[in-house]
Amino acid sequence: MTRRSRKERKISAEQQETVVASSVGFPPVARHDARILILGSLPGRRSLQAGQYYAHPQNAFWKIMRDLTGAGGSYEQRCDALHAHRIALWDVLAASVRPGSLDADIAMNTIEVNDFKGFCSTHSKIERICFNGQKAGQMFQRFVALDDSAGPRQFEYLPSTSPAYASMTYADKLARWRDAIA
Repeated sequence: MTRRSRKERKISAEQQETVVASSVGFPPVARHDARILILGSLPGRRSLQAGQYYAHPQNAFWKIMRDLTGAGGSYEQRCDALHAHRIALWDVLAASVRPGSLDADIAMNTIEVNDFKGFCSTHSKIERICFNGQKAGQMFQRFVALDDSAGPRQFEYLPSTSPAYASMTYADKLARWRDAIA
């Protein structure tokens, strides 16, 4: 086997890995009169496989939502509870290359941002945008420009519900989320 053919095989393997690592997010979970928008970065592998936001069993998002809104039961029932509390759920990114589930692995040169201008025009009652983790907030600030035509909005950085963010107890996370969502 020549060097060239090894190199060609290596490029081919890298291209295949990139295709496998591509992530495409979900549409928003939102009622037209939502007042709070919770934004993550991009669904992780478990969520993509399940077709549901925050599907990793150790992610605290749905546990926090259960404690704050009563969101329990099936995925559809949990989403209905968010609707009832006028909470919308979405991600900053519509798509990106990310080989795993960690936000640190997002290939920033491959990102595609969701259409927030369109979303906010059809969800004009959003008054607070909460970021599930620092990375979601940083990407939003860097890549999204919103005008104030729908009025001023509050922005809130919340502790990540990801199991990778283990430096804060569940009780402390819940308290921060309660302050922002209530």
